[in-house]
Amino acid sequence: MLQDILINWSPQETRVAVVENGAVQELHVERTLERGLVGNVYLGKVARVLPGMQSAFIDIGLERAAFLHVADVWHRQPEGEPPAFARNSQPQVPIEKQVFEGQSLMVQVIKDPIGTKGARLSTQISIAGRLLVFLPQDDHLGVSQKIPAEQRDALRTRLQALVGAQGGGFILRTNGEDATDTELAEDIAYLRKTWARVRETATRLPATSLLHQDLSLLQRVLRDLVSEGTQTIRIDSHEQFTHLQAFGREFMPSAAERLQLYKGERPIFDLYSIDDEIAKALGRRVELKSGGYLIVDQTEALTTVDVNTGGFVGARNFDETIFKTNLEAAQAIARQLRLRNLGGIIIVDFIDMGRQDHRDAVLAEFRKQLSRDRVKTMAGGFSQLGLLEMTRKRTRESLAHMLCEPCAACQGKGTVKTARSVAYDILREILREARQFDPREYRVVASPKVVELFLDEESQHLAGLSDFIGKPISLQSESAMGQEQYDIVLL
Repeated sequence: MLQDILINWSPQETRVAVVENGAVQELHVERTLERGLVGNVYLGKVARVLPGMQSAFIDIGLERAAFLHVADVWHRQPEGEPPAFARNSQPQVPIEKQVFEGQSLMVQVIKDPIGTKGARLSTQISIAGRLLVFLPQDDHLGVSQKIPAEQRDALRTRLQALVGAQGGGFILRTNGEDATDTELAEDIAYLRKTWARVRETATRLPATSLLHQDLSLLQRVLRDLVSEGTQTIRIDSHEQFTHLQAFGREFMPSAAERLQLYKGERPIFDLYSIDDEIAKALGRRVELKSGGYLIVDQTEALTTVDVNTGGFVGARNFDETIFKTNLEAAQAIARQLRLRNLGGIIIVDFIDMGRQDHRDAVLAEFRKQLSRDRVKTMAGGFSQLGLLEMTRKRTRESLAHMLCEPCAACQGKGTVKTARSVAYDILREILREARQFDPREYRVVASPKVVELFLDEESQHLAGLSDFIGKPISLQSESAMGQEQYDIVLL
């Protein structure tokens, strides 16, 4: 598939769209103020050693000192042993015998600061590439546990040949399972060059300096998103184009050749109506060209996708209508998973098909579309209930989680109580208050819709309650209130 990559840059946010045949397939967003510290390498300075806690506080130039536990202090393993962090238990040398106050120490952030807690550190340095993770202090060659066991030995042998006598530890990532030797060799060269730069920087900068920052989204475009089918990478910032070109020429020359500076008058994302696609990717309903539609619901545990025929009646009979809708849905669902970056367990409810050959064809088409995904996916067959279960590896926050937050009115439920339900809640609350207090008057402050209901259809019930408690009840409309919000003021 031929693709183009469009980059919209601003000081506060970078947005990247991957477009194939005129249709947006992937969206990536990174906000400057929300970039984490995980993966960053610092030249830290030991501020304090706490033998009782077997930990130390390290000054890395942040507002709060970072935390280093003895379990995260690296020491070289015997040849053939896995790296220290990969082993569940090993005899620990007390931290006070390994570090001392005032010592300069190269450390890497493994957990971002949270609340009042500082970042958590490790002295085991690892640098992530597109296909491999480099462990410069080790000689261990590993393969991701998520790759089937029967393939690991062959992959490890290939990796050993590519690493050669230069040494260093490498772990093959899951997405490197089908990589060519050329791709792996390029990643190894990039990682070695990056580590050489980290070591050189450490010799000339003072303690508490940042030595290496995990790649920005702009740089990850060249490392992770560019493929053989990429025709152009267009960016709308001259300054960032220059920086990215310099980075690409040093580390990824073949990708840098496809970089172009966009100089058009229209915003770059308007070329393919990408802002409209982002808006659609945040909605529940996805229209299909045939007239059918999808309903996508994302929950904490899983994502469900429901396929509906809608107004599609174009085929010769009902079975054909369902089959054509499901085939189109299979393509649309695979695209929506990439576009929304949905991960974890996904349940797809295709429309029930009576014919086995139709079910087989839809499943084959769905798996074919999923095979285009750069993120690892696994799809089973149809269950006894006609549902299709699949998983997609979580790589980052979904688009909705990144751009949205729970609704203040419904608290993330997706629904709010009707005005009548809220009105009855208010009547019950007034009755409850009347049993405990004896005010001169009750005033109900509520949304306009609830107040309007009390003045019209529910006026008789409100008057009846007023007579029953023997107190007047007045109404005050407050347009700033959500439908479920109200106050009962005792006057």
